[in-house]
Amino acid sequence: MKSLFDQETYIEILDRINNLKIDSKRQWGKMSLGQMAWHCQYPLIVAIKNKESAKKANIFIRLFVKKSMYNDKPWRKNLPTAPALKTKEEKDFKIEVEKLKNLVTEFHTLKTRKKWHSHPVFGVLSHEEWGKMEYKHLDHHLKQFGV
Repeated sequence: MKSLFDQETYIEILDRINNLKIDSKRQWGKMSLGQMAWHCQYPLIVAIKNKESAKKANIFIRLFVKKSMYNDKPWRKNLPTAPALKTKEEKDFKIEVEKLKNLVTEFHTLKTRKKWHSHPVFGVLSHEEWGKMEYKHLDHHLKQFGV
């Protein structure tokens, strides 16, 4: 499975983000292009900040959802989105895409980080799991907009 820590995968993701156009049509879901770019920033920010979470991971999510993050099988379309990652406000496509690209690059530079705090939802993740999870989330939403 691909990881955002791999150089080729990092370049692939940036190329795909660069291929998003203001008129890119979503293939499923309700988010606009700007909202999707905004939504994709949050998981990267969680990883980059690397703060200890006081929240305990839900056992159901840990056992069932976490497994789906680390295989090559694509996620289902129209999966529910956590409320904190939703916005009803329209987001400026150009601004949010630039922020997303910067965060992707910042995350990629962490490829040598040794200490990772627990994820607020999925609990303890290895370095390898962080890289794969971030890739899979971005891949899912870039496919949502045809890139």
